[in-house]
Amino acid sequence: MLKRRALMVFPAAAWASAVPVGAAAERRRGKLVVIGGAEDKRHDRVILRRFVELAGGPGAKIRVLSAASGDPDGAWATYDAVFDALGVSDRAPIPVPDRVAADSAAVTDLILEADGIFISGGDQNRLMDLIWETAAFRALHVAYHLRGACVGGTSAGAAVMSRHMIAQGSATRLPVKGAAGFDLGLGFLHRAMIDQHFAERGRLARLMSALAQRPQQLGVGIDEDTALIVERGTAIEVIGAGAVTLLDGRELVSDFELVESAQGLQMLGVRLHWLPAGHRYSANPLVQRAQAMPVALREAIDMLVTPGPIRG
Repeated sequence: MLKRRALMVFPAAAWASAVPVGAAAERRRGKLVVIGGAEDKRHDRVILRRFVELAGGPGAKIRVLSAASGDPDGAWATYDAVFDALGVSDRAPIPVPDRVAADSAAVTDLILEADGIFISGGDQNRLMDLIWETAAFRALHVAYHLRGACVGGTSAGAAVMSRHMIAQGSATRLPVKGAAGFDLGLGFLHRAMIDQHFAERGRLARLMSALAQRPQQLGVGIDEDTALIVERGTAIEVIGAGAVTLLDGRELVSDFELVESAQGLQMLGVRLHWLPAGHRYSANPLVQRAQAMPVALREAIDMLVTPGPIRG
């Protein structure tokens, strides 16, 4: 069950001053870098290097939100060193120790000035408890939707990208009712739910269990040291060392409503797409037809690249 109150569409006009004058014609499109966790921070740093590039390069303003971590200062120190090594000079933490801070001008200013916002791992519930319905939550939406910031997140920071956020659940060998619990996340991906550490922790059955409960959502499983890049309205791309698994249950027939909690599920008609790193998938219908892309995959890509509403 989603515990938080239903989201309200955010009155964007109230934040119009956050967008530079004359920016409408040149406004960047926000991008997402959704990482399955355990990304390389010491060697080639392929994923984090790409995040910096999408944010605008070494001259970009990079801000790190580490409130999901049980050690936010330690998490910030880790990414501070990584972004320093990647040549970023303008980098800073977004300190959110409590909800009072999340409503402060100091925090919203850091978010609204950012070209790239990186959300660390930890516990997605901890992060959402801190920022839900705060000025920081609204500022994140303004930064992504109106200012075109690149938003990256790893592990818990990936889970919060979804509106229907997988909040809890353990790996299970077979799909069972109730294997995943939900809450509300940031909602940048409003038609998809993210499961991270996917191959390494054997989470296919858990994601299938979640799909049985939310069949109109696209299930997205992301391996460690792997990122799904979402370019609004344009394309998706997979980079890193692993793959992204898409589960499409829109034609699913299951016995979810008939079985008891913790019982096994029958799931018929699930479509699976396995997208290995090194591939880009366009949302352009002409390109899709030229590549003989299956209709089901075209529809799945559209579910990912179509932005949800700005919320707050």
